[in-house]
Amino acid sequence: MITIRTLDAAEAWAAIPALADLLVEAVDAGASVSFMAPLEFGDAMAFWTEVAGSVAHGQRILIVAEQANRLVGCVYLDLIPTPNQNHRAEIAMLIVALEVRRHGVGKRLMVVAEAEATKQGRTLLTLDTRAGDKSEKLYRAMGWTEVGRVPRYARASTGRLEDTVFFYKELPRAKELAAE
Repeated sequence: MITIRTLDAAEAWAAIPALADLLVEAVDAGASVSFMAPLEFGDAMAFWTEVAGSVAHGQRILIVAEQANRLVGCVYLDLIPTPNQNHRAEIAMLIVALEVRRHGVGKRLMVVAEAEATKQGRTLLTLDTRAGDKSEKLYRAMGWTEVGRVPRYARASTGRLEDTVFFYKELPRAKELAAE
């Protein structure tokens, strides 16, 4: 059984080694999540340490998937703090462990991320993904709207430049606010 939950600051700090393992596995398997392969464990630890600090300061919300006391997925919301953009958040670092892919874990993580954004009063979410990734199909199925594509926007973990697709999703409360 896989459970999805939001981590508080103390839990985020405690989860850093497991998050680092998950990130290393994903990057080394070809995921396009900001890092190049091979990813050193220390670099992954440093990244998640920065994320945990942001969780502690209320700048990010970290959501994880766990199975048998093992972390098997994650995603975080980057809360935009500037006054003219504090109505939105960005989805980042959706990762699912290889052995549980294709079992709905990514979708469940995204559903919770959207719910957490709504709880935070966010009405607009954005994200980007490598063109052609399975995640692109997931986002479309979940009602995300493509904004556009940028050619050769980011490097794959192998170093090759690849296109990126940008998406947005208005949360249900957005329509209510627009009518006010």
